[in-house]
Amino acid sequence: MADEDFKRLSAKAYEISGIVLGDQKKELVYSRISRRIRKLGLKNFSEYCQHLEANHTAEVNEFVNSITTNLTSFFRESHHFEYLAKEIIPHWKKQNKSIPIRIWSSACSTGPEPYSIAITLHKNMMVKQHNIKILATDLDSDVLKKGREGIYPLTEIEQLPKDYLSCFQQNATTGMGMVKPEIKEMIQFNRLNLLGPWPMNAKFDVIFCRNVVIYFNKETQKELFERLADQLNDGGYLFIGHSETLHGMTSRFESKGRTIYKKIR
Repeated sequence: MADEDFKRLSAKAYEISGIVLGDQKKELVYSRISRRIRKLGLKNFSEYCQHLEANHTAEVNEFVNSITTNLTSFFRESHHFEYLAKEIIPHWKKQNKSIPIRIWSSACSTGPEPYSIAITLHKNMMVKQHNIKILATDLDSDVLKKGREGIYPLTEIEQLPKDYLSCFQQNATTGMGMVKPEIKEMIQFNRLNLLGPWPMNAKFDVIFCRNVVIYFNKETQKELFERLADQLNDGGYLFIGHSETLHGMTSRFESKGRTIYKKIR
């Protein structure tokens, strides 16, 4: 892969998704796009760049799926779910049951994050008595398909607290487990580019946007945090990743500790 090829691919990634592919990502791009080159029967990266430009609509989805990173696990950064259970849910339980509760998992990957949210709700409140909806979005269409299926290796599921295992149908023969219907029905999976238009009309009470902005430049990060604030109800909560911060980005939130923020204006 020539430097010029990498520059073209990096520019295309930024144009499409806002993802910044620095020089440290060159090996990752080489590895993942090489698979596309072999699958398409192309000779080199230069040909792939030409193919991407000529078949933009058809290939762009495959390109995005190739370059995005989808590291995830159930109850990752567990203190967020503990805060949801101990600080936020008790307030929801006291409010009028007709008031809708809306939660957005904005980079849901293969689904463990929104399912962890749904399980937390299921275990800490009578979800059937409330108007609850969880929106799960991602840029990668492949991971969304896995999320909708809700099927995961038992090696991932068995690490959860025993009380949570009842939310899965486990099959020792196949070594897989499926999220039970009453958990799945709480979640809607949709494809969404965070830097594109957002079609949602209703605002959210909680937004999870974790380990996403680290891939964007500072200007894009500030813009995204402002949009997230606009999409939250007053007093709503924003959860971000352990290596991310709102410091110097926006003044519309107050810190509640450990990458948990509450909208103040």
